[in-house]
Amino acid sequence: MQPHRAASLSRSLGQLLSVIFAVTVRKVRKSHGNAVIALFLAVMQTLMLVAVFYVMFTVIGIRGAQIRGDFLLFLLSGIFLYMTFNSAMGAVMSADGPTSPMMLHAPMTTMVAILGSTLASLYIQILSLSLVLGVYHLAWGPVTIEDPLGAVAMLLLSWFSGTCVGLVFAGLRPWAPFAVKLVHQVYSRANVIASGKMFLANTMPGHILVWFDWNPLFHTIDQARGFTFINYNPHYSSAAYPVAVSLVLMVLGLMAEYVARRNASLSWSAGT
Repeated sequence: MQPHRAASLSRSLGQLLSVIFAVTVRKVRKSHGNAVIALFLAVMQTLMLVAVFYVMFTVIGIRGAQIRGDFLLFLLSGIFLYMTFNSAMGAVMSADGPTSPMMLHAPMTTMVAILGSTLASLYIQILSLSLVLGVYHLAWGPVTIEDPLGAVAMLLLSWFSGTCVGLVFAGLRPWAPFAVKLVHQVYSRANVIASGKMFLANTMPGHILVWFDWNPLFHTIDQARGFTFINYNPHYSSAAYPVAVSLVLMVLGLMAEYVARRNASLSWSAGT
């Protein structure tokens, strides 16, 4: 009986992974019918943010005061993690809910939809990151990252944090769709400043730092810069904090999603 049970589990796992893969591909292609254009739009969004902040820092005159090293790499290290976080959060929140027609198909579940959506957002962001850094490396000069594995780990942690925050929003959305959508928009806009992607935690006064260190994205960005630059050692951020906050939010989000799924009603879709 044991080999048969193991075969059944492996077959079920294989079917689940195939469904998640299909949902991920569908989400990637849903943003645009042409995958190349979808990637181009993601890259252009990143380049626009880089251009805006580059001009802003240059005009203000604090470009060289941020960090000793490649200034564009300083901007990219914040913008990429910020976009990865917000993209994952938005993807999970907009994933198919319990009242979606997709749930009528037997292999499909809300968790599969959520996993497919957030993996699709990660896929687009990694491709965008690779393309931008590749072009920058070939066109302007070598990209030097002190600890690439640590920097990538912070990118993945930003994605995981955004996924967990989006999971909470997704679980609460059926109960108060308008309020949750408003809070999500406010939080996304606030992250332009609250993420700390324009600042260094080591240079911030203590009375200002308290307005930022509640945000897990602030910690991942500051830690990523510690892995990116050899002469920057983060003192006021921690990689353990976003992990702990994300795990707590994941549990709360799963509980909220479970309650929403158990009480799913087709009338909820009228307000979304």
